[in-house]
Amino acid sequence: MTWLPMLAGAVLVLLILRDVFHTLWHPTRHGGLSRLVMMSMWRLSARFGAGRRPAGLAGPLGMVTVFAAWALTVALGWALIYWPHMPENFSYATGLVPSEHAGPVDALYVSLVTLATLGLGDIAPTSGWLRVLAPMEALAGFVLLSATVAWILGIYPALARRRALALRLSHIRRSRAASKALDSDGGAALLDGLASALSVVTVDFMQYAESYYFRDGDVHTSLPEQLRYAAGLAEQAADARHPDVRLSASVLRTALEDLSVVLDDRFLRTGEGPEHVFAAYAADHGRSPGREPDAPPSGSVDDR
Repeated sequence: MTWLPMLAGAVLVLLILRDVFHTLWHPTRHGGLSRLVMMSMWRLSARFGAGRRPAGLAGPLGMVTVFAAWALTVALGWALIYWPHMPENFSYATGLVPSEHAGPVDALYVSLVTLATLGLGDIAPTSGWLRVLAPMEALAGFVLLSATVAWILGIYPALARRRALALRLSHIRRSRAASKALDSDGGAALLDGLASALSVVTVDFMQYAESYYFRDGDVHTSLPEQLRYAAGLAEQAADARHPDVRLSASVLRTALEDLSVVLDDRFLRTGEGPEHVFAAYAADHGRSPGREPDAPPSGSVDDR
């Protein structure tokens, strides 16, 4: 029955590699383990409340937990492959009694040492196919570490873009510029810039879905807090006299709708329109969906 633990080990390794692939290189909903871990950490953090320090650690701790789960599961999978062949197909350093170092813990030790590319050599495979398999595990460990570093380097720039957009909206919101200033070439350029930034954030949520599970403590850099203002800005600019402003408002409104679709389809599942989705997004991130944001620039866009 040596094939049974070997089969279980191979299945574990393949499942984790599949999860890594779908999480990092082909982002879909098929990254089951990473998605489950991040969602669990997010829901657990919700019990502390948005203002508590542990709540803000949900995203970083979730990523650490995902990486640990990947590494330990891969190590366990290879250990199940090694274990049935110990001690016959392994060499042992002087002072080690093979019969006393052939259990599952020893197999896990060999797997962890190999995965971490430590190469201690106190227990090493001697059989031909095992000698080929061990370097493959070391290679998988190197790929896993490199992929995780790339994951981190991808998510944090995505968070920076999201927070920069929120801060930009906060700047506009707090400036309280007159509505007639929006009905101009400058207003059209402003709306175009917001629509472009929203498109980038939408792609970030598709490419780095785990970035959703990071909270933004500052209200001015919190996109859930600022999105309803952006929607109000697009609605107001739709009645402008300047044709470029009306066109830019239409593009901005479409960008907001696309973002709401991604948020609802991947995270919220409300089945509602953008207004309800953005309210649910704010509530899920500890914001107050019932509180109206500051009004867009006062006065009608027709005022001169």
